[in-house]
Amino acid sequence: MSAPPPTGPLVTRGTLAAELRALGVASGETLLVHSSLRSLGWVCGGPVAVVQALLDVLGPDGTLVVPTQTADLSDPALWQHPPVPEEWWPVIRRAMPPYDPRTTPARGVGVVPETVRTWPGALRSAHPQTSFAAVGPRAAEVVAGHATDCRLGERSPLATLERLGARVLLLGAGYDSCTSFHLAEYRIPAPLVEVGRPGPYGWERVTEVSITSDRFDELGHDFERDRPVVRGRAGAAEARLFPVADAVAYAERWLALHRPRAEDIAHPRG
Repeated sequence: MSAPPPTGPLVTRGTLAAELRALGVASGETLLVHSSLRSLGWVCGGPVAVVQALLDVLGPDGTLVVPTQTADLSDPALWQHPPVPEEWWPVIRRAMPPYDPRTTPARGVGVVPETVRTWPGALRSAHPQTSFAAVGPRAAEVVAGHATDCRLGERSPLATLERLGARVLLLGAGYDSCTSFHLAEYRIPAPLVEVGRPGPYGWERVTEVSITSDRFDELGHDFERDRPVVRGRAGAAEARLFPVADAVAYAERWLALHRPRAEDIAHPRG
């Protein structure tokens, strides 16, 4: 049986760049991109063409930033998709390779971030589970100083992006993937959790702020209703463009009102 024909529209480096410019992505800016390649349609050149288009629009003075998270570098006791047998847990903890920003692949964030991670000149931050990669003249500034006990807070690239006036591009991705909302979690009362992961000297445990994307879709709906979010399309995908600072400030107020975690602080869960 022959394979079904590809689903359009046909997207090229040039057509995507034109649509991003029309959306308002500006040459020279710093842009944090959350993306879904599949949502765009049939992309000639795949993720490489998407990265090329983004860099074309940002130009030589712009900086492209993506999340390059590695959620698999975590405690196997918490794995659910799929879980692993309990008798494997000690072996996995002993054998799991520690994070290496040069070689550890991104996981769970799509193929575009992994393509950026391996792009010539790309730099990557130091956190072993929630790193970011960046390409461009401000890449070193963006990824520097990512504390290994601060996933997405004040000592992460998110706070630097906020300070730099960066914007977020949701390219076929939903608000549930908007990492900027997590920075707000560090600025309101939130429980602490103990996080297990492989370290350079064996299995380690660190205390982190508990983060969750629960209800981020509702938060994003209200944010878009109340704040000037630019909306458009790129290929078949919905695209949204807004400042990191706006997202963080709105989320601080919204989360404190609609998703308070005072009970979690009293009774923290791992």
